[in-house]
Amino acid sequence: MKELSLNILDITENSVKAGASVTSIIVEEKGNTLTLTIEDDGKGMSEEILRGVTDPFYTTRTTRKVGLGLPLLKLAAEQSGGEMSIQSTSIEDDPENHGTKVTAKFYKDSIDFTPLGDVVSTVLTLIQGHPDTDFYFRHSSEDSGQQDFSVELDTRELREVLGGDVPLNDYEVIKWIEGYLSEQYQDPGDI
Repeated sequence: MKELSLNILDITENSVKAGASVTSIIVEEKGNTLTLTIEDDGKGMSEEILRGVTDPFYTTRTTRKVGLGLPLLKLAAEQSGGEMSIQSTSIEDDPENHGTKVTAKFYKDSIDFTPLGDVVSTVLTLIQGHPDTDFYFRHSSEDSGQQDFSVELDTRELREVLGGDVPLNDYEVIKWIEGYLSEQYQDPGDI
């Protein structure tokens, strides 16, 4: 994939399909590293699935014979000199505390580093497509030579403010979220 934001979209879609009620997307930049963590409370994966999930010819989908989301993320991380790990507990193994956590570390100074891309559009697409699922998004940077910043959005907080009458995929809500996130990126000093 040309941008990490597309990997984020793909893997978070998997979280939604796994029945997650909340999915967290954390992007942390420190010095020359970027760490991406996607964590959900979905049904999780069995040990057997977890062992094969980074094989590009393994998928649980019935509509195609390959699953490229996690293998491509792993490849992108490793090409930059980084790594990817997956932790998962299935709902069968632990009905109370289940879900999946994918963590990928990238080195931004590598010539093979995949740029982050348009994460605002990715978050908007997720909220618009899955208005009944909650998402927590945070992108923070502690980069030397660049202004530190933290951009954050929690749809659970939006639901509290909106009450039950206004869906998150309402046009006005989506436009507000877009402006809110874009504003945080444009002027991180005012956050």
